[in-house]
Formats: sequence, C-alpha cells, structure tokens
Amino acid sequence: MKDKIILITGGNSGIGKATAIALAKMGATVVIGCRNKERGMQAVEEIKKESGNNRVELLVIDLASLRSVRNAADEFKSRFSRLDVLINNAGVFIRNREVTEDGLEKTFQTNYLSHFLLTHLLLDKLKASAPSRIISVASKHGGLKINFEDLQTEKNYSFFKAVGPTKLELIHFTKRIAQELAGTGVTANCLHPGLAKSNLLNDIPAFTRFLFKLMMSSAEKCARTSVYLASSPEVEKVTGGYFEKSKIAHTSGNANNEEDMNRLWDISMKLSGLAG
Repeated sequence: MKDKIILITGGNSGIGKATAIALAKMGATVVIGCRNKERGMQAVEEIKKESGNNRVELLVIDLASLRSVRNAADEFKSRFSRLDVLINNAGVFIRNREVTEDGLEKTFQTNYLSHFLLTHLLLDKLKASAPSRIISVASKHGGLKINFEDLQTEKNYSFFKAVGPTKLELIHFTKRIAQELAGTGVTANCLHPGLAKSNLLNDIPAFTRFLFKLMMSSAEKCARTSVYLASSPEVEKVTGGYFEKSKIAHTSGNANNEEDMNRLWDISMKLSGLAG
C-alpha cells in the first residue's frame, strides 16, 4: 500500500479508525474525513502513534451538509495528487428525526446520499488513479426495503426505519456505479462489517443498546473486510460485489431488485444536485 492514498469517511472513531490504523500500518497515506476539526486532529495523532506512520491527514467534512461535501471534495482534489481507495464508512444512528440544512432527513443524507455525492465528485480523481477502488460499508439486509413513498422517514420515525434502508441503498449504489464504471479500472464493492463496539449507538434507547452489545465485536475485527477490500490483490478486478468476513456473499431480497436500484439512482441524482 506504499504510495497509495486512501480517504475514509468517519475515520476518527470505531470501524473507520481501526481501518485507518490498519492501512496506515501497511504504509498508505490515510486521509480521515471528520466533521469536527478538533476531534479529527486528535484522531490523526492517535493513528500516527499507533501505526508508526506519519502520513495521516484530516479532511473536515460534514456529511449532513451537501455544501460541506462539495467543499471537502474540492479541498481533497487540491491537496492530493491521486485517490486510490475511497471508503464510504461513516454512519449515524439517531433516536429522534432530524432535518439537515438541505431539508433532508439526517440519517438518509449522512449514511447514504452524501456518500453518493462525494463518490461522484471524486470520480475524476479515482479514474485518473486507476486501478482504484470504491468501498461502501453496508450491512446485512434481509427483510429490508426502501419505502419510496416515505424516503425521508416522515411517518412514524424510528432509528430502525431510518438506518436499515440506508444500508440497502449503499448496496444498490454499489451495484449501479459498478456498472457505470465498467472498463475504467475503478471497482466498487460493499460489505457487512458486523456490529462494532463504538460510540455509534450512544443515542439509541438503553435496552436496545444492551441487546446490541451482546452481538458486538471489536472495531478491529469489524474493520478486517474493509481492509481486505482496500488492499488485497485478490479483489483488484472484482466489482459490484457484497462481502462478509472478507469473502464474497450473495445479496438477498430487495437488494436484487433492479427497478428499485435504478429508481433510487435517479432520485439520488436529483436530491444531490448532480442531475440538471
């Protein structure tokens, strides 16, 4: 991974930070995306110390703001000559419904739509750096579906109803952008990391948090598939795949619905401002 440049959203904590440390240990230049500059700089120093690699940098980006995403993409392109791996990792669990400055439900925008936009804004850099990779952290998705009639979860909001579909949306995004990028040398894959011990679940009800903790693994263990997809020569030419435990797995149910995939793509192009 020497001389490779990697951008990881949410690289200041949890799975993202563990992924950053592992890839920095391999010799890569790692750029972590974080909305808070102070916390981000603290994470940069911790990653440098633990990895023994001083090539770790911060990109301030607030995924709850499309303006911030555009500014961050411009800044990245001005500061770095290439982009070998983009890891769409950041995510939120929010107990009560919130609306962003863009008028969108915060979980939908943070977990999915801003990653959709960021990836598109960095495609020229990824293509120029090919072979390069796009990796999106999704989840298990059996039983999940996208409610196109209530995409912003305005009716009967719960964090389950908000978070689950965003992970399914990342799978749809991966499959569609892999098709769009065929022949460019840029691959796109997604993964289920497992449930990590992190501060991500701090805002959800205590009993639910307790149940989740029974199923949690360390952030380092949950980061392994992201690290594998970012670094392994075995998957250099694999694209459009969904992975669990560093092995390709089958998507199920609504994740295989091409009509939904294409409908979501068109909606996302409009909501992100990329269409028209």
